[in-house]
Amino acid sequence: MQIRPLDRAEIASWVDLRAMLWPEQPRGELESEGRAAIDAAPPSLVVFVADDGARLLGFIEISLRGYAEGCDGSPVPYVEGWYVREDHRRRGIGTAMMRAAEDWARSLGCREMASDTWIDERNSLEAHQALGFEVVDRCIHFRKSL
Repeated sequence: MQIRPLDRAEIASWVDLRAMLWPEQPRGELESEGRAAIDAAPPSLVVFVADDGARLLGFIEISLRGYAEGCDGSPVPYVEGWYVREDHRRRGIGTAMMRAAEDWARSLGCREMASDTWIDERNSLEAHQALGFEVVDRCIHFRKSL
């Protein structure tokens, strides 16, 4: 297995994985949003992928935000998306991708990293905590139609 930056020739495979992580979002949106992010100058997303030589097994997307809850520095490297195919989980792939993202962030002089997950997403919470992330806030958002 290899962890490396996304190659432009792999955009379709990356979008396939994004659709697995965010199945409620239309594929066309995932593709156009993803392409726009990596085509921006400078790119608004840095994407690392895991591959086994035959296909992509996972990805991690990192942005630089001006602020993140619980963080003191700016910019803050922020995990926007992190996914490993279900049949390849618990093999260290997610950890390896996170380590690559952390190394990239350190190369920019960043001293902290942030992320989020849904409040009921236990697997994600446990994965983050296993890699040293700490919960800094819990929030429930409300909406009301008028």
